[in-house]
Amino acid sequence: MTSQLQITTHSLEETQLLGEKTGKLLKEGTVITLTGDLGSGKTSFVQGLAKGLDVPEDYYITSPTYTIINEYPGRCILFHADLYRIGDSADLEDIGFYEILHGNGVVAIEWPNKLDDFLPDHLAIHIKISDDETREFRMTGYGLKAKNLINKLKFL
Repeated sequence: MTSQLQITTHSLEETQLLGEKTGKLLKEGTVITLTGDLGSGKTSFVQGLAKGLDVPEDYYITSPTYTIINEYPGRCILFHADLYRIGDSADLEDIGFYEILHGNGVVAIEWPNKLDDFLPDHLAIHIKISDDETREFRMTGYGLKAKNLINKLKFL
């Protein structure tokens, strides 16, 4: 059974603030997947997430398109993964991704479709572009931890 929440943001700053509020609620071992078209705000959301996880401000949060995984220190270690350039799930095994996925950090994954059935319980976020500034976030919780997170987000 899943739990869902829809939130609309009207600017880059609101998208980052939603990420920050989400980050403040996260605990170790949380997995978040992010889907949406290029330019929908996935990395902007993760920038806010990092702020909510107390990643030091001197770390600039960028999309790990070419590095595949970026790691940031904070209240919880943040692993930001971009699987766009991954060929298949065997490539993920070679870079130790599954150890990270099942570890104690917070893992934010862009382009998670490469994982197929390998995802643990997680918060799935789909971002839809409405216009130049407006984004529609559909959050779906898979598993108890993600459902509880959605319930907390409903009251922010």
